[in-house]
Amino acid sequence: MSRLVYLFLADGFEEIEALTPVDLLRRAGVEVQTVSVTGKKEVMGSHKIPVICDTTFEEINPEDADVLVIPGGLPGTTTLAAHEGLGEAFKVAAANPEKKVAAICAAPSVLGGLGILNGKRAICFPGWEDKLTGAQIIEGARVVVDDNVTTSRGMGTAFDFGLSLVAQLVSEEKAEELAETTQFS
Repeated sequence: MSRLVYLFLADGFEEIEALTPVDLLRRAGVEVQTVSVTGKKEVMGSHKIPVICDTTFEEINPEDADVLVIPGGLPGTTTLAAHEGLGEAFKVAAANPEKKVAAICAAPSVLGGLGILNGKRAICFPGWEDKLTGAQIIEGARVVVDDNVTTSRGMGTAFDFGLSLVAQLVSEEKAEELAETTQFS
């Protein structure tokens, strides 16, 4: 079954948190499109690495995707949180058990602000836990999956985050194969 993932970017996104899951998912055969929420395809990472997105928010229908993903980084996370259309897309997806939403580092705070984490287990970058409104914080976890919501800690867990998405969308075996062939395990 073909799956479509939209990974949303705003200026100031954390490059490793965005591009590691994109790379791993594409290696696993999952269609991933990077989506700019800035109205232009070029988005500047928090470490001044420019990325050309596949498309823009205005050119897509978020409901077409099976998975919506946001990376952390500043000010990218605050820009993503302020984007009303994106917030609505995440609320719709999170309410649909057939869809998945995922966020890493500071970005789970966006999910918390939208009420998506109420009653869910979650993790984020240390110090941002107070922004995970309604969540049960899982201390020390690298990735937390609770129903259709996946959260992760930060740049150092980007590989774990990407492999978790591969396991959920393709198979545990494919995630293990990628971990081995990329020398992660």
